[in-house]
Parts: sequence; structure tokens; C-alpha cells
Amino acid sequence: MISTINQLPGWSRNLTIYEVNLRQYSPGGTFREFREHLPRLKKLGVGILWFMPLYPIGVVNRKGSLGSYYSIRNYRAVDELYGTLEEFTGLVKEIHDLGMYVILDWVANHTAWDHVWTKDHPEYYRLDVKGKFMPPFSEWEDVIGLNYNSTGMREAMIGDMCFWIENTGIDGFRCDMAHLVPTSFWEEAKEKLVTLKPDLFMLAESELRELVNKAFHVLYNWNLYHCFNDMAQGKKTVTDLRMLLQQEIFNFPKHAANMLFISNHDENSWNGSEIERLGVALEAFAVLIFMLPGMPLVYSGQEAGNAKRLKFFDKDLIEWREDKMFAVYDKLIALRDGHPVFHRGADPSDFSVIPTNCDNQVIALKFSEGENQVMAILNLSPRAASFSVFTRAFPGEVYELFSPPVPVALGENPGFTLGAWQYKVYYSA
Repeated sequence: MISTINQLPGWSRNLTIYEVNLRQYSPGGTFREFREHLPRLKKLGVGILWFMPLYPIGVVNRKGSLGSYYSIRNYRAVDELYGTLEEFTGLVKEIHDLGMYVILDWVANHTAWDHVWTKDHPEYYRLDVKGKFMPPFSEWEDVIGLNYNSTGMREAMIGDMCFWIENTGIDGFRCDMAHLVPTSFWEEAKEKLVTLKPDLFMLAESELRELVNKAFHVLYNWNLYHCFNDMAQGKKTVTDLRMLLQQEIFNFPKHAANMLFISNHDENSWNGSEIERLGVALEAFAVLIFMLPGMPLVYSGQEAGNAKRLKFFDKDLIEWREDKMFAVYDKLIALRDGHPVFHRGADPSDFSVIPTNCDNQVIALKFSEGENQVMAILNLSPRAASFSVFTRAFPGEVYELFSPPVPVALGENPGFTLGAWQYKVYYSA
């Protein structure tokens, strides 16, 4: 029997996650400069701001000029390049005052070579045959792996996580490479953390489903992400996506959620921006992640059409500009936030894939809760398609999300013609 400790917090169920890459966000990459973007993010409608690691970065074996965000020298401080702990605490309060929430990136698998523990507690680390510190993987030579057989290390790690809840008021954590850390640790940590914050939100960078039994609420979904890329590049079709949805959506644990994305900091830096990977299919897949059960993610700069592969170890400012994607995300986020069918967190039990007579090109998705309905119809192919959707009519008048607000009647088994990568999203009034 699943413990109720892992139920998705009620406040988070219909929210969109926004990943903040503070280093690349502004010329100085500081808390103070980021505050200037809060009105814009509030207008966009995002609900949870996930800050990439803010801690002091290791100097020993550092990569690039600034090092990896995930090479941490001290879990209880912020890097001076961003500002001070007091400034971050003030920023959290300001975000809360705007009705948004904050989660902080947590890196529990490894630390920097010059973390404070390396001198005082070498037993906290995994050692090689010569008794020396060692990277978790050969290509991660800027960090060293932690030893989860050490009770003292586990206690210290949990204490450091508690520090951020007690001193800054954050609402939860996004936990880096969570499957590399024993599940028992995360469950132990969660049990302690919820005594400080009962409605704590936990996101795991992992697809390991045992993690949502007691510790986490949300997992990454890379399988869908890779399918989206392959479809945009002509390597897979809607038929492949439809088959994948059975395992990734319908068979996903009902009490938890997938995080759905077309970009994040890793994919952008190492595999290319979403514009580079998806091309003309970009808008269609941006819509798709909002029309599936789960929690959608927007990465810094996606709303501005940022086409750059942002450097990971060096300064590389996001190209902020007016872009059509802001309006696309604005409408999608508002629908998820405000429409009744999403108030339970886009529960898969309210979700269905509707058959069409063009299932190799088109997918039709529907959320229904009584008379409240949302239906998305997407041509996920490079060819135009004329087809019918085999569904009963919406009760009453409906509206199309990306058209002027004029009511329409779809009727039973409505017909459509959509161009390549074109989409429609209908919702009940």
C-alpha cells in the first residue's frame, strides 16, 4: 500500500515548472538582477521556479572558467557571484508574495574535490583501491563520489537539506541524478523534511519509479522527450508515440506525475536548443507537453525563442527578446492553471486518446470531467492532413485556445484539415 506521504502536494497540481539558470539569466547573473524578471514571469503564469544549484562551486579540477553548477564546495552557502544568502532569502519571500513557489536543485551523489567534508570527513567519500577520492564516472573528473554506507554522511546531508527549508523557506527540491543515490536515503530524508514542511515538493531527475513510492512526487520523462525529437526528425511517427503513451502515461503511478519537457539545461547545452532539435515542429511539441497528464517544464529562455546552446562551464547570456513563444506558453499555462479539468493535476483517469481516421499523422487528446472538457488535435507530421475525430460533441459552446474568442460547435465526429505540424486546442466554456 502506497503511503500518503508521497501524494503530490495540492498546491502544485496544475502548475508549470520554470527552470532558472541564474548564471546565464542576466549580465551579472545575480539575485538582484533576477528580481527584475519576476513581473514578466508572473505575467507568463509559471508557478514553480526551480533554481539550478546556487552553492559555491569547486575550484580544484574546475571545468571551464566558472565550473559546473553541480560541483559543490559547501551545501550551506551561496556562490558569491550570485549574491548572499540573505538576498536569496529575500528573493524567495518576494516570489512567494507573487503567488509562486521555489524549489532548489540538490546534488547528493557527489561534491567538489574541495568540499569542506574532504578535510574533516574523508570517510564520507568513496575511495579507490589506493584509498584516494574518485569521480563517480571518468568524464566527471571535477567531482568525487559520496559514500552512502556512511551514517554520518547521510545525517549531514539531511541536515544540510533542512538548513535551506529552515533558513530560506523554499518549497522543495529538484534532486540531481536521484537514481545514483540509494532510494533508502531519499525516503529517510523525506521523512525528516516533511516534519519541517508538510507540503514539501520533491522532483527527481530520474525515471526510476520506486522513487515515487515514498520519497518523490515527480519524475523526469526522457522516453517521451526522445520520441518528440525523433518524430520531428522523421525517425518516428505518431504511431510510435501512441504506443509509448500506454507505458509512460497510462501505466504511470497514479499518485505521482511525469515532468514533461522539450528542453532543460542538460539537453540545451549538450544536445542543442529545442529550436535546433525540433525546428518547424517546435510549437506543436510545446503544445503537446501541456496536453498530456503530468507537469510541464519551461527552461530559461524558451519563452524568448532562445536558439543558443548555452555554455555549461562559462558565461553565456541568454538572448532575451520578444518572441511568439511567450504568447504560446502564456495561453497554455493559463489553460492549465485555470480550467477545471486540470485542477486534479491532469489525472490520467480523466485523459483519453481519441481515434481518428488519420492515426499515422494525427493525435487527438482529451481531458474530461463531467461537462468540463479540453481537447487537443495535433498534426505531428510534415504533411497536411484532412481527417475526422471520432468523439461525441462537446456539451454547449467551445472555444479554440489560439483563435479569437468566438464560440463554435464541433458536433459529433468533427472533421478538420491541419497543415504540417499544425494544432488546435478546444476547451469548454
